[in-house]
Amino acid sequence: MSTAKFQNKTIEENFGEGLDKIPLGKEKEVIIKSRINQSFFRSAVLSSYDLKCCITGLSVPELLVASHIVPWSRDETNRLNPRNGLCLNSLHDNAFDKGFITITPDFKIKTSNYLKDYLNDKAYLDMFKRYENQTINLPDKFLPSKEFLDFHFNQIFRK
Repeated sequence: MSTAKFQNKTIEENFGEGLDKIPLGKEKEVIIKSRINQSFFRSAVLSSYDLKCCITGLSVPELLVASHIVPWSRDETNRLNPRNGLCLNSLHDNAFDKGFITITPDFKIKTSNYLKDYLNDKAYLDMFKRYENQTINLPDKFLPSKEFLDFHFNQIFRK
């Protein structure tokens, strides 16, 4: 949805007939925190899933993410534990992080009721609903921890 739709305004109401109100894009220098040894986690997770998304089977490495089941910020001890990881494509990683989908402790894919508004949306049906209740493709090693999956289901997933 466009920003104008969220604001209940047309794009023209937000910007006028012309685009003369578009702000300038600028850059600034920032100091960031970098996750040390994150490359180990990514490599271990992606290789255990044979470089394939565990939901869709997508195998384009540049579109794959080593997704944390229990978020990095919530469990310092298991940040780099490969059993706290899933190989997901970037769309499903984002949906997983935001609680729109989850993987149950028995490895089934669940879609949040929050997405009910989109039930007739073809993109929703193709990208999410079609995977509902399917079992993920399990890795050759570092099986996802049922304890971590239970945490995600109960603490992150939007039921």
